[in-house]
Amino acid sequence: MTTGRNRYGRKDHSGHEHAFGGRRGRRLRRAFLAAAMASLALGIGPAQAITGGAGVAASDGTVPVEEGGLVFSSPMRSAGATWYGPGLYGNHTACGQTLLPGTVGVAHKTLPCGTAIKFVYRGRALVTRVIDRGPYSPGNAFDLTNGARRVLGFEGVGQVRYAVAQQFARPGR
Repeated sequence: MTTGRNRYGRKDHSGHEHAFGGRRGRRLRRAFLAAAMASLALGIGPAQAITGGAGVAASDGTVPVEEGGLVFSSPMRSAGATWYGPGLYGNHTACGQTLLPGTVGVAHKTLPCGTAIKFVYRGRALVTRVIDRGPYSPGNAFDLTNGARRVLGFEGVGQVRYAVAQQFARPGR
C-alpha cells in the first residue's frame, strides 16, 4: 500500500488514505456489513414493481400486497415522520440493537419490536422493522434512522405513506 500525497506533494500521514482505511474505515466497514446483513435477514431487497394480475379483495375492501414474503394491506396510510441518529450513535435502541450511522430501522411508540413496515416517500419504497421507541416530537408517528432516511431520500420532517405487515397489524386498522 502506498502512502498518499497531500496537495503540496508531501506524504500524507493523516490516516485518510482512502475511505475504508484506518480506525474510521474499520467502523465504516462494520457499519456497512451490519446494514447489509440486517437487510438480508429482513428480506429487504430492491423495490419491486407489482405488475399484472388482479389481487383478491378482502372483506374490508383492501387488496393484500405481498413483498419479500410479507403481506401488506393497501391502501397505505399517511403519517408524520422525522429522523434521528447523530449524537445517539453507539447507544442501544429500545429493542436491543446498537444504533450506527448505517442502521436501517424505525422508531414507533406502540408497535412491537420487529414489526415490519413498508414506507413510501416520493416514489421510493423501503420495508424495515421497528427497532426503537419514539418519536418524541408532537404530531409525528415515526422516527426514521439515518440509514432509512437516506434510502427514502427523506429530508427531515414530513408526511410518509406506510403499511404495517398484516401479521403485525391490529384488528380494525
